[in-house]
Amino acid sequence: MSALIFFLVFAGFILLMEIVAWITHKYVMHGWLWSLHRSHHEPREGAFEKNDWFAVLFAVPSMILMYFGVHGYPLAMAAGLGILGYGLIYFFFHDILVHRRIDFGLRPKKGYLARIVQAHRLHHAVESKDGCVSFGFIFPPSPKHLKTLLKAKEAAVLRAPDSESFSAHAP
Repeated sequence: MSALIFFLVFAGFILLMEIVAWITHKYVMHGWLWSLHRSHHEPREGAFEKNDWFAVLFAVPSMILMYFGVHGYPLAMAAGLGILGYGLIYFFFHDILVHRRIDFGLRPKKGYLARIVQAHRLHHAVESKDGCVSFGFIFPPSPKHLKTLLKAKEAAVLRAPDSESFSAHAP
């Protein structure tokens, strides 16, 4: 198998995981498993929250694919590493850059990274599981577009930008 095919499968799974994460975030986390994800929309007490179980859930297929990759199926390894790669990207963007669970002092003011932060802050602008916007990470919609969507969702109860619960999750 060529390195190019391995890389294409790896990169393809990173992109596929953005789609899987978007769908899961919108319809599972903000749906029937809100009981776990709610902890992420509330002030955190301690280092972990119930929402962290989703990282474990997403790690399982990655580990299974890498197991098969080690045992003679290199494309399974590429797929498993792609899922792991997305997990690392998500961890950097979401947990470090946006929520500062580990604070390296990075405070982007413009460009792609600032857009990721703004999109996720707008995701957290809604109090409940309903009415949220921006469910992915690699391709964040423009803040202007997200603000328009929020205004259109009259059923959503917007959180005040200076409220304590908002600032606990936003930079």
